[in-house]
Amino acid sequence: MFKVTIIGAGNVGTTAGQYLHMRGIADLVFIDINEEMAKGKALDLSQTASISSGSAGLLGTSSYGESADSDIVVITAGIARKPNMSRDDLLSINAGIVSQAAKEAIKYSPNAIFIVVTNPLDIMTDLVQKTTQLDSKRVLGMAGVLDSARLEAFIAAHLQISPADVRAMVLGGHGDLMVPLKRHSSVKGIPVTELIEAEALHKIMERTRNGGAEIVSLLKSGSAYYAPGASVAQMVEAILLDEQRLLPCCVKASGQYGLQDIYIGLPAIVGRNGVEKIVELALNEEESRALAASAQSIADNIALLESLRQPKPQAPSETDNKEETAAEADSQKSS
Repeated sequence: MFKVTIIGAGNVGTTAGQYLHMRGIADLVFIDINEEMAKGKALDLSQTASISSGSAGLLGTSSYGESADSDIVVITAGIARKPNMSRDDLLSINAGIVSQAAKEAIKYSPNAIFIVVTNPLDIMTDLVQKTTQLDSKRVLGMAGVLDSARLEAFIAAHLQISPADVRAMVLGGHGDLMVPLKRHSSVKGIPVTELIEAEALHKIMERTRNGGAEIVSLLKSGSAYYAPGASVAQMVEAILLDEQRLLPCCVKASGQYGLQDIYIGLPAIVGRNGVEKIVELALNEEESRALAASAQSIADNIALLESLRQPKPQAPSETDNKEETAAEADSQKSS
């Protein structure tokens, strides 16, 4: 039996765990600073076993020691942006949570593959790779699967057809600058550009870019978790079962698409080694510009995070000033 540790027993983490438990392919460990919540959700999920035919082991804990020898570590821990909280505050707080989680998890599972879900996703994925010092093939982010699933759902709803017949691809960062590829989206091989008029297709692309925000506005409190959880589970399953799936994931480009050393959403073959290969699609000029703009935004935010995490110089105290004055006086005497 494989072993998967999910750090963060909130809605996204436990929903991913639910899908995996129902498949029965891995023992699951939920880690959360709130140990009782992690234990309670693991216990609740364990009681579905006879109903869903789940056979995996389940454990809720706050101890990273219980995660030892995990095949995959999923990081969902973090906070959502709250009223009166700046973007910089969110970036800094989640970076602290995610980097600490990665440091602890890698101690006990040095051979694990890490999947990052915490927002801002692309920046957090970069942070986990830098923190763990793992090969970039073993650190990837989730969001492309989710964004593509949303696009597929919106196309299917517009055409009033089964989502099972729709295939779509979304690249770029997980945010307003994501790049839905209408030319690479199809229904049973038929390009959607032949099935949906341009204006309607443009609205579908925009709705995809704002898919998460739309759900937040409807829920009023909280954010999406069913589709994100299912997206995590699909990635975990593709890795554990070595399915060699072509999935859009947050991966580290090393020259592909003209991008260098940047984590961003790109199509990748995903299997037992993590990122087996980044696939290069033929993009037109508009798509290439949009992807480059998305990459620049990610790079700017990585630089911002690095500046926020730099220790701030301390202002000299009154005692320090007195000591400096005394030192200057002694220097003048000696000279």
